[in-house]
Amino acid sequence: MSERPSRARALRLGSTLAAVAVLCALPFYLDAFWLRIGLFSMAAAVGAVGLGLLSGTAGQLSLGHAFFLAVGAYGYVWLAGEPGPGLPTSLAAVLAVLLAGAAGGLFSPVAGRVRGVYLGVATLALVFLGHHVLLTADSVTGGFNGRSVPPLELGGFSFSADSELTLLGVPFGAEERLWYLGLALFAVTWFTARGLLRGRPGRALVALRDSETAAAVMGVDVARYRSAAFVVSSMYAGLAGVLLALAFRRVVPDYFGLVLSVDYLAMIVIGGLGSVAGATAGAVFVTALPLLMTRYADQLPLVAAPGTTDGTVGPTEAARYLYGAAIVLILLFAPDGLHGLTRRLRARLRRTRAAPPPADATEPSPSPASAVRAKEPTP
Repeated sequence: MSERPSRARALRLGSTLAAVAVLCALPFYLDAFWLRIGLFSMAAAVGAVGLGLLSGTAGQLSLGHAFFLAVGAYGYVWLAGEPGPGLPTSLAAVLAVLLAGAAGGLFSPVAGRVRGVYLGVATLALVFLGHHVLLTADSVTGGFNGRSVPPLELGGFSFSADSELTLLGVPFGAEERLWYLGLALFAVTWFTARGLLRGRPGRALVALRDSETAAAVMGVDVARYRSAAFVVSSMYAGLAGVLLALAFRRVVPDYFGLVLSVDYLAMIVIGGLGSVAGATAGAVFVTALPLLMTRYADQLPLVAAPGTTDGTVGPTEAARYLYGAAIVLILLFAPDGLHGLTRRLRARLRRTRAAPPPADATEPSPSPASAVRAKEPTP
């Protein structure tokens, strides 16, 4: 019995190491377009994991995730740039994440007392308020045109194309360097989120989502855990905002609108609520689909190439229609998302492999008479 769990653990470890090796080798073979898709997907996955902890695990609806992404992105740009304090970029990135957490902490009293649709409406106000501030605070945000993003530097190493770097004959520009930064940040997000879910805080949040009354009876501080989930989710969003800013190299207010918040909700619904792997899968799907449709728009039916005005559907709109349809299909046929669907398929495969072989039809079956106890003679 002990061999099967150890074999499963070894298989999981081997598949994880193989996936890491493949991801680390991709910058040597992919061009800049595919690396950008990977970067945007990793940044979206970091933010989606944070929203999954809040909405999927704690059961708190939030429509203001874009606001905290903007706090992280613009916080880094202002802290590291001019005008601004001009701090070292590594310190500015850490402070930007903490700033997003502080913004979540300021809103956490509301999150600790309000739930459901009411919290969704309250967080929706954050998006409109934040967008107004981004447009009007020109000295900090650059107004409508936004601001350029200072490249990140760690220990004298710059994540930009300013300095020449060649590895194994492959020139490493900004995308190749940021790829490994994104992998590192995503790995930190993955393991910290899974640790939270498997520990006592995760169990408390699940109990709070299932039944607030039962959680309170078991000793869970409802308001405290709700507020803590909101702060942690805001910090993940701030980290995603920093990575997005570095990938875009310029931040503009229009990107951090209500549509972005809806996109993040679509990510966790498609991937599976309350699952780190599901949030990652949903983030990759929602992020990569419009970029791929934009590149291959001239080869797709009923999709117009970018810049045309012939009345057909553009690639971005077509992508939104597709993942909107995916949400409907997920809600109808797989409410636990892609992660739950994959888990059920794996369980079915395991049951199929572990099922005993059918009995041989040539073996004689016991006669009914032999299965009946012989009747004792009457005295």
